[in-house]
Amino acid sequence: MTRTTTTQAEVYGEAGAAESYGLRAGVLGPVETLAQSVSAMAPSTSASLTIPLVFALAGNATWFVYLLATGVMLLVGFCVSRFAKLSASPGSLYSYTADTLPPVFGVAAAWGLLLAYLATGASVAGGALYYATVLCQQFFHGAPPAIPTLAAVCLIAGFIAWRDVKLSAEIMLWIEAVSVSLIVIVLILLPVHLGLHIDTSQFRLQGISFRGLGPALVLSIFSFAGFESATTLGGETREPLKTIPRAVLQCALLAGVFFMLCAYSEVVGFRGESTALSDSTSPLHLLSAKAGVSPLGVAIDCGAFISMFACVLACSTAAARVLLRMAHDGLLPAAFERTNRRHGTPGTAIVLSTALMFAATAGFALLQATGSTMYDLFGSLSVFGFLTAYALVAVALPFARRALGRHSHILAAVSVLTVVLIVLIAIFDLNSAADAVHARIPYLYLIYIGLGLAWYGVRRNLCANR
Repeated sequence: MTRTTTTQAEVYGEAGAAESYGLRAGVLGPVETLAQSVSAMAPSTSASLTIPLVFALAGNATWFVYLLATGVMLLVGFCVSRFAKLSASPGSLYSYTADTLPPVFGVAAAWGLLLAYLATGASVAGGALYYATVLCQQFFHGAPPAIPTLAAVCLIAGFIAWRDVKLSAEIMLWIEAVSVSLIVIVLILLPVHLGLHIDTSQFRLQGISFRGLGPALVLSIFSFAGFESATTLGGETREPLKTIPRAVLQCALLAGVFFMLCAYSEVVGFRGESTALSDSTSPLHLLSAKAGVSPLGVAIDCGAFISMFACVLACSTAAARVLLRMAHDGLLPAAFERTNRRHGTPGTAIVLSTALMFAATAGFALLQATGSTMYDLFGSLSVFGFLTAYALVAVALPFARRALGRHSHILAAVSVLTVVLIVLIAIFDLNSAADAVHARIPYLYLIYIGLGLAWYGVRRNLCANR
């Protein structure tokens, strides 16, 4: 493994332009780039599955928890966007860290980010299975076979990701636009049927338990996971140093507003219902009926399934580009650096990404785990990978700016604040394990990072001895 010795000033020099890495340069515009981040978050998924889980812990403070999460993600987005103005590459957050901090931190960011995208992809593949089951029970009174369903979701997503990144982005854009629009229509019609009034219980945070706010905040952070994934398209976006920073911040802000609106409306909509929001298998289906548009409930369930698929596609796209950059830097075999000459996509890396997502979920299916269990456990694991990458980028930002002679005390203070908040969230996550399975997840993650660092040490020694 060899690496050219450069200074940070050279890395973040005037060029700042993205190296192509064999990818199709400049094929994605601002909207398509934004679609990558939006799809990686799968906002309609959070409205259906994550918000009820947050409500179980936060109750009337659910909207407030999402307000806090939005603030944290905007801080992270600010740090990421400052880096994205300096350079662009397929490695995204890994590249920012590796080009600034000592190699061991770059390696930790690389393996953490890779796991984050793969685990998120596996999580939403499980979510797709969950909603496929919900829909099949509604229409056919039976459940679909788990492994063939998971295989179809991963295979089709992998094929589209391999075929054309522009096609992939356009598909993700339309899927999320339609799905989110249906939800917004229901949320607008709901107060018309229920009566226009302010739910003072929510604004007063009535009856909340402050002990539950920490775990609830951790869950809400998962709703934003992947919002920065537009940075993985640095080699394929037009004017990446302008387009990507905007996409990251726009995604964090728009998602935060959407999640708060959903949280507030869902809590209001379930007032007086015999089924609690936290126990509902399809909350937006019920709210559609209360809003007088029952057919939209079925459409939203269909949209949630398709949105899960779009998220698998987005995670395959992002993970493959992180694999490509890791191979380029010698962390992985060179095979993962190769791109298809015709399509300009990293075919081998895409195959590995989707295969790992399928293998993980299929293994759980063989153990009789449900789609919702997969969504929960893989999602919990992915949070640690994202928090690792977010924290290291925030740490690296002041050093990169100093290397360019652009040091700012305000920016350094924002960086420190961001790192402190991420560490606190990680501590909350460690203390929020509700059972033995969740309690093991942090230790499994640490073992994984340890193996990644060990692999880096082995490859470095082998290359040094050649």
